[in-house]
Amino acid sequence: MAARVLCARGAASAAPCSLMPGLRRLTSSNNRPREDSWLKSLFVRKVDPRKDAHSNLLAKKETSSLYKLQFHNVKPECLDAYNKICQEVLPKIHEDKHYPCTLVGTWNTWYGEQDQAVHLWRYEGGYPALTEVMSKLRENQEFVQFRKARSNMLLSRKNQLLLEFSFWNEPVPRSGPNIYELRSYQLRPGTMIEWGNYWARAVRFRQDNNEAVGGFFSQIGQLYMVHHLWAYKDLQTREDIRNAAWHKHGWEELVYYTVPLIQEMESRIMIPLKTSPLQ
Repeated sequence: MAARVLCARGAASAAPCSLMPGLRRLTSSNNRPREDSWLKSLFVRKVDPRKDAHSNLLAKKETSSLYKLQFHNVKPECLDAYNKICQEVLPKIHEDKHYPCTLVGTWNTWYGEQDQAVHLWRYEGGYPALTEVMSKLRENQEFVQFRKARSNMLLSRKNQLLLEFSFWNEPVPRSGPNIYELRSYQLRPGTMIEWGNYWARAVRFRQDNNEAVGGFFSQIGQLYMVHHLWAYKDLQTREDIRNAAWHKHGWEELVYYTVPLIQEMESRIMIPLKTSPLQ
């Protein structure tokens, strides 16, 4: 392209282009790096340099809590038995001060993946607390037997280690009855900071009815995962609250900018077990 431009200008001058091959080659060679750079700028996204990991930029500074989110897919015929042993054993760990952990909530999925149990744990003290709990549980014979019995009831299981967004509500026990929605977002790699910046404003639109329970992002397991946990009286209340947000100035703009950051999203409606601190 640069050579053709040069020829067009040369045609208007006394010397024709055919008499200036050296100049043509020199000009094309000098412009090629510039052209290559310009072309790359069309396809390569510019990334602002970061001086810290996004976990340090987005997580709460005043606590060092780590969360574990567990998904257990239970054999349909075993769900009642699974719930029974969980309600017998898990509260004992939650209440025992010997373990630096707290059972935040435990649920069965109502809408979404069927015959699924979801557990959310908090480890006060981060990774060292998690290591301490796991070590002590291996010596707890009741828990060892619980795991053996549980393994015969499961089809599959997975977990994630999470941190809590600094701008979200602290998940604390609440009375019921409530239903809970776990909205999970698989973000495009590299967009977690943008998501945090937008949702630091967006969550303010969702506080009128105390529905915001907690917001988390993954550290280990499936990465670039975000989980938002909400509580509602029932499905109709959920619908009314979500519709009301669209009448608040600024909400639609934040949705508009966050949607392109998402690769996949999923919603689970969950019912708490009787022993769950979140009712």
